[in-house]
Amino acid sequence: MARVTVEDCIDKVNNRFELVLLAGHRARLISQGAPITVDRDNDKNPVVALREIADEKLSPGDLKEDLIHSLQKHVEVDEPEADAGHVDATASAPADDVEEENVTFDRMTEEDLIAGIEGLVAPEKSDDF
Repeated sequence: MARVTVEDCIDKVNNRFELVLLAGHRARLISQGAPITVDRDNDKNPVVALREIADEKLSPGDLKEDLIHSLQKHVEVDEPEADAGHVDATASAPADDVEEENVTFDRMTEEDLIAGIEGLVAPEKSDDF
């Protein structure tokens, strides 16, 4: 039955590799307790996931976004930008009233850098590797 289901899904997802990724992700979600949208009919989770994609119960785009989100280690949150009508108080202040902060950077000469690199000790070799 799975072969027929894959052939039904290839119309919805053109790339077979992407289809496998999406169906595998959905099958893992089902095994974690996500509700299914089709009758199980004594099928295993990967077949149920393929049937959901074939019957267009789930959007491949939504599954792809969910897969990408699940693989991310650091999720950036999009914060709304300030309105054009909102003016920052520090931006409208005259330049004379704003105190400048003196920022200093550590400068290193090339000779100091080379001396520092030469001073590094190589890690000891062990027979474990």
